[in-house]
Amino acid sequence: MAKEQTALQERAKRARRIVKNPGQFKVCMGCDSIVASKVNICPNCHSYRFETGEAEVVAQAKALSTREQNSVVAEDLF
Repeated sequence: MAKEQTALQERAKRARRIVKNPGQFKVCMGCDSIVASKVNICPNCHSYRFETGEAEVVAQAKALSTREQNSVVAEDLF
């Protein structure tokens, strides 16, 4: 339980940073991950299509901050 809580707190912390600076991020249309705006290919799913609207980035950050991670990321593959 404590590990779950720590993970959610970390996600909330990252979400606050994203919400404060949504122009520095974009949402992957392949896997719904939030990535830096300078990224051309999603590191998680290798998609190259992104939603760059600040309102969409903020909405996705808020949604992701309230639930556990359920997507596979690069670190999971090693």
